[in-house]
Amino acid sequence: MKINDSIQKTTGLVTEKIESGTAKKTPAAAVGGATATESVTLSPLSSQLQSLEARIATQTVYDTDKVDAIKTAITNGQFQVDSGKVADGLIETVKDLLTSAKS
Repeated sequence: MKINDSIQKTTGLVTEKIESGTAKKTPAAAVGGATATESVTLSPLSSQLQSLEARIATQTVYDTDKVDAIKTAITNGQFQVDSGKVADGLIETVKDLLTSAKS
């Protein structure tokens, strides 16, 4: 027994995917023989958000050339770690975490 199917059959709900930028009328429920309808309209901002999400999904999150250079330096034993920068970064991170925990 599927839970989703049994819920839809017992309540008479209709589920439907709504395309962005369009309005569709979907039967909500039958009340006393009459069918109620609802309409949903998505703003143009929603389509802009979808296009922005699509653009971001195709971009790389990191600089591949820099990562390859670091990998090569590590392999060749030429990678130098600046412990001062690491310590400063760690301290800043802890400060940020403490500040956000108080808020």
